[in-house]
Amino acid sequence: MEQIYITEQTFDKIDFRDNHLTKGEYENCIFKNCDFANSDLSNIKFLECDFIACNLSMVKLTQTAFKGIKFSDCKMLGFRFDNCDGFMLSLGFDNCSLNFASFYKTKIKKTIFKNSQLRETDFSECDLTASVFENCDLLRATFNNTIIEKSDFRSSYNYSIDPERNRIKKAKFSILGVSGLLDKYDIEIDH
Repeated sequence: MEQIYITEQTFDKIDFRDNHLTKGEYENCIFKNCDFANSDLSNIKFLECDFIACNLSMVKLTQTAFKGIKFSDCKMLGFRFDNCDGFMLSLGFDNCSLNFASFYKTKIKKTIFKNSQLRETDFSECDLTASVFENCDLLRATFNNTIIEKSDFRSSYNYSIDPERNRIKKAKFSILGVSGLLDKYDIEIDH
């Protein structure tokens, strides 16, 4: 089947749940107020695209390519980045709900997570070197053998990161967030 190539197109208020997005390559496109919930985005390439106020919950992402992608105000419950094409995977998030998402074994250095919910998100064995978590809720997010060197968690909260099980050299934390590094000791810290 021949793949399509679409560039610089805006998709606004489209329901892709029944009318699936055509497989192909999308470059410099904008997806605004679209509903992709439970749809299949496998083997589609997105290059330098913006997703704004979209519902991308529980989409299928087998070998989906995301290069230079910005997600703003999106609902992305159960999003499986670990199933995506890892080559040049580059993303940014602003005001997104990424609860129950998985970044397992992904390499996403210098990723910006801003004002987002990342509850119960899996960052196990992920490379987050020099990433920024600005004002993010990381309640029950999993960090296990994760590289967070030079990452910034100073304004984020509800995280629990074991320094002995993760690479955290030169990571930044606020004094109020230090308790998230000591959770495993079950001690009480007064602020």
